[in-house]
Amino acid sequence: MQWFKGFLPVIASLFIGSLGAILFSFIKVPLPWLLGAIVAIAIASRFPKIPLRSPKVFSAPARAVLGITIGSAFNPTILHYLGDYISSLVLILPFVILVTFCGMLYYWKWLKFDKMSAYFSSMPGGLLEMVTLAEAMGANVYKVTLTQSARLLFIVFTLPFVIQYISHISLDGRAGITQPFLNSDPHDMLILIVCAATGWWGALKLKIPGGTMIGPMILGALVYGSGLVHSRPPNEILKLIQLILGSTIGFVFVGVTYKEITKVLGQTFGYYIVLMLVSTFFVTVVAYITEFPLLSILLAFSPGGQSEMNLIAIIVGANLPYVALHHIVRMLLVMSVAPMFVRYLRKKEDR
Repeated sequence: MQWFKGFLPVIASLFIGSLGAILFSFIKVPLPWLLGAIVAIAIASRFPKIPLRSPKVFSAPARAVLGITIGSAFNPTILHYLGDYISSLVLILPFVILVTFCGMLYYWKWLKFDKMSAYFSSMPGGLLEMVTLAEAMGANVYKVTLTQSARLLFIVFTLPFVIQYISHISLDGRAGITQPFLNSDPHDMLILIVCAATGWWGALKLKIPGGTMIGPMILGALVYGSGLVHSRPPNEILKLIQLILGSTIGFVFVGVTYKEITKVLGQTFGYYIVLMLVSTFFVTVVAYITEFPLLSILLAFSPGGQSEMNLIAIIVGANLPYVALHHIVRMLLVMSVAPMFVRYLRKKEDR
């Protein structure tokens, strides 16, 4: 019973997040289950007397199910398009380098961050991965956490409106994403649960960056590609994933003063403009040299979180394998390049 009492604040957080989602759905805001939960928790968390706790305990399972859903879009016909994918994937490296270089100049030269904090604040990786690396490499974790969180918030809040404007696709949350829960095959659901758990466990053992999503995605691609499974994770589950991710993001500024929040958002807005300019350039180039839909290219080169960008891709019906592969490559590049560049910075400082 004691564990249940300790769990009540998490349930309360999800309940408040769902109220925000329902309100945003009613007023037809894009991605209401994600954005509504973020806003509701961000507001509620400013009141200390409301017993709330981040539902981050559910984040890994949510990402695992998201990975399975992405895997469902992979099929043998994808092999015929790999050559076309490569012409776009090779641009991820210069994209990461240019974004990081411009961002580092902005934070280091303009805002006077120390070099290490400026570097990790500008890296277009996942929030958790960047904060973990920053801590291991001796950067200012507080600064990196706030700036990376603000970057994620700016992208998650603006991208749905941009997508809705250029594609005329409604993202008000009323349309079904996959099949309803009651129409799902129980046998398929059991296989997907096993794949999600096994892929998650295996990726953690192999220490794969973003493994909680990538491991299940690989197993999902195998079971769907073999024809063993046909039903995708139910529509209600995908809305729950948005609620979990949105509620978790809503807690990023807990304990931070309004003055500090305003300062960080103002600083990050400058970097956000840099990100948008660089992303627009690469989206334009890729749209010119390939025949992929603009919506898929936009999502592939949007420097948001891997989970959030893939989730949006699922909802809008973008080319999931294309989007997912670009974000996986970006994540692997960021995670592999970051330690090497840090060693270079340290050697330079020692001279």
